[in-house]
Order: sequence, then C-alpha cells, then structure tokens
Amino acid sequence: MDLGNLASLQHFMPEMALAAGVLAIVIIDLIVLDKSPIGAVALIVAAVALIRLGIEPALPGGAWLFHRMLVFDSFAIYFRVLIALAAVVAIWMSMGSEEVKNCDQGEYYAILLASTFAMFLMAESANLLMAYLALEFVSLTSYILTGFLRHNRRSLEAALKYLIYGGVASGTMIYGMSWIFGITGSLDFSVINKALSTPAHLPVLAVFIALVLILTGMGYKVSSVPFHMWAPDVYTGAPIPITTFLAIGSKAAGFALLTRFFFPAISHLAAGGSWTALAGVDWPQLLLFVCIITMTLGNLAALQQTNMKRLLAYSSIAQAGYALMGFVVLSNDGIRAMLFYLFAYYVMDAGAFLVVMIVANSTGREDVEAYRGLAWRGGIVPALALTIFLFSLTGIPLTVGFIGKFYLFAAVIKGQFYILAIVGILNSVVSLYYYLKPIRMMFFEQPRGDEGTVRFEAWNYGLMGVLACATIVFGLYWSPIISFANRSISFFTGPT
Repeated sequence: MDLGNLASLQHFMPEMALAAGVLAIVIIDLIVLDKSPIGAVALIVAAVALIRLGIEPALPGGAWLFHRMLVFDSFAIYFRVLIALAAVVAIWMSMGSEEVKNCDQGEYYAILLASTFAMFLMAESANLLMAYLALEFVSLTSYILTGFLRHNRRSLEAALKYLIYGGVASGTMIYGMSWIFGITGSLDFSVINKALSTPAHLPVLAVFIALVLILTGMGYKVSSVPFHMWAPDVYTGAPIPITTFLAIGSKAAGFALLTRFFFPAISHLAAGGSWTALAGVDWPQLLLFVCIITMTLGNLAALQQTNMKRLLAYSSIAQAGYALMGFVVLSNDGIRAMLFYLFAYYVMDAGAFLVVMIVANSTGREDVEAYRGLAWRGGIVPALALTIFLFSLTGIPLTVGFIGKFYLFAAVIKGQFYILAIVGILNSVVSLYYYLKPIRMMFFEQPRGDEGTVRFEAWNYGLMGVLACATIVFGLYWSPIISFANRSISFFTGPT
C-alpha cells in the first residue's frame, strides 16, 4: 500500500507531536522569563509521542508513507518506541543534571526533541535520500548538543571532533549511495532490491565497494570499529544526559537504518526465516570481521580507562559488537536477538550513566577514584544500582543483559557461527574485569575523605529505581519484550 501525503498523516502523529513540541518550546522560551518549566514541557511531549506510538492505528503488513519516502511497519514501530524511551530518559536526566541547569533551556530541549524526530525518520526510511537526510539531521543536532557546555573546553573539543568525523563519514556514505543509484537507477529500497536481483550481469565489485562506503556512515552511527574513534572523546566531553542519549537513542537509530538497508533492501528472505545475501557480494563476511573486531577492541580498550564516562564509552563500542552478532547470522532469529539486546542495552546503559550523573552532581568528578568507598559515604543506593547495571552489562544471570546475550549466542550457535560464539564468550569474560573495578572501588575500598558525600536526589533516584527494577524484572520475566521483538521482525517491502 502506497499512501499519499494526507493519508500518511494518521501514521505520522508521533513525529507531528515532536515537531509541535519543538515549536511550542521555542515560543515559550521567547515569551516566558522563568525557563524552569521548559524541561517539563519537553518531557510531556516525549511521553505523548511514546503513548501515541502505543495507540497508533494498525495497518496489516504495513504501508509506504509520503509516496514511498517512509515506511510504516512493525520494525519501525519497535525502534520508534525504543528511541522515544531514550528521549524520555535523556530529558528526565537533563532536568536533574547540574551540568545542564545553567544552559539555555529553550534551545537545549528544542534541539533534543528535534534530534528525536530525526531518529524516528531514520527508523522509517524507505529511500536512500530520506535515509541520508535523516542521518544528517541527527548528526547536526548531535554536534550542537555535544558542545552545549559553551564554557567547557572539553565539551567544545568533543563537538569539533564529532563534526570532523561525522563530516567525513557522511561524505563517504553519500558517495556510496551515488554508486548504488548509478547501478540500479533508483533510491527506493524496494526498487534497489529488485534491480540487484535481476538475472542480468551484476557488477559485483562496484556493488561491494558501494556497500563498504555506505557502511562507513552507518557504522559511524553505531560506533563500530573502525568508525568508532569519535565515541570516547564525545561521550567524555558531552553533558552526561546527552552522552546517554547518544549511547542508546542514536545507536538504536543507527541499527534500525543499518538493518533495514542490509536486509530488505539488498537481501532476500528465504524459507525458514533465513536471509540470502547478493551472490558474489561478500558483505556478511565483512560485517562478521567488523563484529569481532568491534567487541574485542572495545573491551580491551576499556581495561585501562580511569574515567567512568570513557570506560562506558568503550563498553558501548563493545556492546555494539555484541548486537552485531545478531546482525551477521542472516536470520530472523538473529534480528530478534538483536532487537531484544538493544532494549536490554537501553535499560542497563541508561542506568549506568544515570548513576555517573548522580555522583558527578554531588562531587563534580567522573573518574573511577570518585567511587572509592561510595557505599560508605551516603551512596549505598547508587552503589547497589550501579552494581546491578554493570553485572547486567557483563551478562550475569538474573539480569536482562544475561537474557539478551543468551538469545544472541543461541542465534549464533544455531547459525553455526561457532568461532563467533567463542569470541563473544571470551569478550564477556574480559569485560568482567573492568566492570568489577568500580564495584570493588565502591564496596571494598575505604574513602580517603576528599571524595565528598553523595546527596539524596529524589528526582534522579526515582528513575534509577525504575531502571534497576527493570534490569532485574526483565531478567526474570522477559516474555513481553521478546514477544514485541518477535512481532517486529516483519519488514514491509510492498505487494508480493
């Protein structure tokens, strides 16, 4: 089904709510002297978009929106929900952050909602032009949010590095897209799939080079090796709520676009839920290598980190490698495992960054030494919560992270990628070392007296409690999430 502009609007309501929220915040910022309610307005707007996703009118199978520029299907709904949840957490954290408190509130929340809007478009893109515009929209807003601490040299430096890396990745990607357009004569994902599947001679080398160039831009968005180099500096320099938003929201949008392009656009669904790549174009082998290197480098680099934000940045790179395990097995089981793991990653990584923000609010420090004796100087609750989140990131049983890795390894073993499974298990063992370092520091080291006490913050503690409970509850009862993921592996590619 191909819906026109007016018919598409009823399935575009969450995005319209975000756009209206951006305009409302800009107007409120201009006419109101007291800027404190702006954060609450942004939170309400993000919550409305999330609720609207839950009551969106169903379309059996899906449909194209706005004359095939966007696609409405269960896969897009899953990622829009995940991105909306990331926006809610980022705005909630921003309202409780000492870093953000003195920033220009109107501009900050307007750009944050605009970035969320662009991530929605990334998850729905059915056309290379729309995919590129959406990704660029996300990138431009991310640069601004990263450098929003205008009097902080580290923040400005991170924004500049992000801009340089992003510009190079963007230019490389659109060059690859131009190759695909030249080969197939179209920017539409469905038409590209049909053009590359014709019995006529396929320029295999040209297609492979084009896919590598496109992977540069998409791999940069999910911070996979070798496109990861921006992540540690950006995560360290950005305000902690924005670091969280980039780590969970931007990464989810990147995986949505990566999956939609490399599966329904250039691969074919075969019997039994397996996918078949283009004959002679060995992109699955390339992604397999990227997956292994990403998780290995991320974990090894994290071993030596002394800054918690930087440690979690390299951890985020490793987590991208784990998620790619589900991607490279070329099966619906792998996609389902990847979807579930991205939700698990959202819960545990958001929680870990929230604890980092709570400690930074009280002490002004982000280094691991600031956690020395945290449990014995008024921070027993954040210490216990961070322990839960770090154990979950490792994959310890009774946490949502364990269930996520179980599904990933099950899909990998079912696909007979035994070496990949062994590498993933070894990397999980390595990660336990650096995740245990802050835990040992919090519970088994005595404070020296210069770390400062951690004050109680009801606003932040409330969210921390919700995320910590979710980490445990979904580690014991994960049926609703895996069912949602299972319903979301259906791609709309037009009438068959």
